[in-house]
Amino acid sequence: MDAKQARAPRLFDEVRRKLRVHHYSLRTERAYLGWIRRFILANGRRHPREMGGREVEHFLSQLAVQGKVAASTQNQALSALLFLYRQVLGMELPWMEDVIRAKRPARLPVVLSQGQVQALLACMEGRTALVARLLYGTGMRLMEGLRLRVKDVDFARNEILVRNGKGGRDRRTLLPASLVAPLQDEVQRARILHGGDLQAGFGAVWLPHALARKYPNAPTEFGWQYVFPALRLAVDPLDGTTRRHHLDDATLSRAIRSARLRAGIDKPVSAHTLRHSFATHLLEAGYDIRTIQELLGHKDVATTQIYTHVLNRGGRGVLSPLDSQARG
Repeated sequence: MDAKQARAPRLFDEVRRKLRVHHYSLRTERAYLGWIRRFILANGRRHPREMGGREVEHFLSQLAVQGKVAASTQNQALSALLFLYRQVLGMELPWMEDVIRAKRPARLPVVLSQGQVQALLACMEGRTALVARLLYGTGMRLMEGLRLRVKDVDFARNEILVRNGKGGRDRRTLLPASLVAPLQDEVQRARILHGGDLQAGFGAVWLPHALARKYPNAPTEFGWQYVFPALRLAVDPLDGTTRRHHLDDATLSRAIRSARLRAGIDKPVSAHTLRHSFATHLLEAGYDIRTIQELLGHKDVATTQIYTHVLNRGGRGVLSPLDSQARG
């Protein structure tokens, strides 16, 4: 084994360790490791210390020109490489500040009409139907819904506390009255499942940011369990512990795709489409933009204002001159 082969595993182990120290998600960890691996392979397996701005820019250019990747994908690759140099290798080089991120094109979100949403939900069943209804009824992001803990559903106040949302922020959103009974049933099923796990010697759920050390009993308490637990126990890739995770997001994505086809909806639909539709339909109902901003958890109201463009209400509604002539 040559020197390059010997040190490559150590590099990736250190990248993985640093990502976990900074509390990056497992998804981000896998993505960053993938980009770093591709960068090294694209440069003849040279160690990153032997490369710099020229190689990074060439790699990103190849992604855009030959790979024809989206701007967001190119920026993710850049973020992975900057993390490698800054956080792992400890190299603050002048060229880092000169690397230009790809400009993401401004795109309007895909939004379903209220009739299309109802048709989509009518073609779903079981737990995935309940999760989809929850995402549309609350405006939560996909992983916010799947990671929902029992203690954060307040049935008395008809509200949900969304923990550690995008940007690490907490917020409150509404709990639709029509979902109270189904969610209570789901919580009861989770309670029974958790009781069986405890009897079998398991039942400790994953907790973020070392909370398990701060509150040793919390992982096994029912309030910390997921509202939508997975059907089977699995080995956690982060620490090798066998535990029950939450419902897999791929399961919901497949269910939404199948329902879209059965409902005859030609638009591309994902779990995030339900969030976009939630915001747009609230605007249509006359709710103010600041209220919707708080429910969605947007840091800047400008992000929320994109839904006014979906409604063609940017500033004020505009009537086409063609339609005004027809009315005249």
